[in-house]
Amino acid sequence: MTGWRDRLQRMSGKTRFAVCRIFVHLAGDEAAPLLGVLNRAAREAVEAEGDLQMLGEGLVEICQGLLQYDLYWQSAANEGDVFWDEGEAGDYVSELFTDSAQRYGVAIPATDAADDLLTIPVTPNLVAILTVAYEGEVAAIETDLADITALKAGLNAIINLHYDQKLRAIQVHFSPAQLGDVLTSEQLLLNFPELIPL
Repeated sequence: MTGWRDRLQRMSGKTRFAVCRIFVHLAGDEAAPLLGVLNRAAREAVEAEGDLQMLGEGLVEICQGLLQYDLYWQSAANEGDVFWDEGEAGDYVSELFTDSAQRYGVAIPATDAADDLLTIPVTPNLVAILTVAYEGEVAAIETDLADITALKAGLNAIINLHYDQKLRAIQVHFSPAQLGDVLTSEQLLLNFPELIPL
């Protein structure tokens, strides 16, 4: 993401803002407990009412959970851009928020018998979408993360951004959104076409 324009802007003393969105797809019944981590972080984010420090703590917990469940990673993708104007970076964060929020395609399985009401289906797929805006430059995030080693480094770099107080915006989306919803393989392909197998 760096080039001659970045160097010119840096020489002029402008602040560099980067906005990155990372998709991590996990598969397998064993990855389902991560949905609990994501839902807890979502509840705490609502209670935090925009407090970036609290949101950052939730993001750290999610990144640590993803790192813990790395055996179930199936595919990943990332994208982003660099800005020298905070307002433009904010507009891009809003654009990514709208796009991420439209990707909740899930199926709720139909049940026939009363006994089925006592069992909750486990989704075969889970996608976490992390969007962060930060000040400065972080090579570990601003690279192709469709590689297990690179993705681990990128998630650890996001954790460090929180502790270095460099984060300026945080968004977390995930599909399915709650226990009992199911993200099918067909919906995965339809709603997350950018995913690259790891």
